[in-house]
Amino acid sequence: MAVKLRLQRHGKKGKPFYWIVAADARSKRDGKFLEKLGTYNPNVNPAIIDLDVDGAVKWLQNGAQPTDTARAILSYKGAMLKNHLAGGVRKGALTEEEAEKKFQAWLDEKAAKVEAKKDGLAKADADAKAKILEAEKAANEARIAAAAPVVEETTEDAPAEEAQATNEEE
Repeated sequence: MAVKLRLQRHGKKGKPFYWIVAADARSKRDGKFLEKLGTYNPNVNPAIIDLDVDGAVKWLQNGAQPTDTARAILSYKGAMLKNHLAGGVRKGALTEEEAEKKFQAWLDEKAAKVEAKKDGLAKADADAKAKILEAEKAANEARIAAAAPVVEETTEDAPAEEAQATNEEE
């Protein structure tokens, strides 16, 4: 039986939500599966991925073939690296402790990159909100200035001119 690691679509129209599953290659996309390995929510930025890395590695070692998208997700979460390191341990190229140490270092580096991206997105969002607020304040000030009554300045010469005009009419 050929096993594939693939995505099973759930959610509603326009708002996809996926389960990451190990399924028989002949089963339908949303049909019967052997094991649910995690979830993938692409509706948020950055996407939320919850994955059982050890379960995915177990299926990979037993010969399961991931689809292209599933491979990208497994690589992003480190399952492909862990499978690669497990192969090195089996061959005797490195010890279990060295492999675990390398994997943890990679996870820490990846977490730092994801955190930096989240911070960058939050900063960009805050900058955009501040820019919109400034534009709104400027528009409000312009609107208030346009609505204010126009006051004509009267000079001391004006009443004298009016008096002269009335005297000439008589």
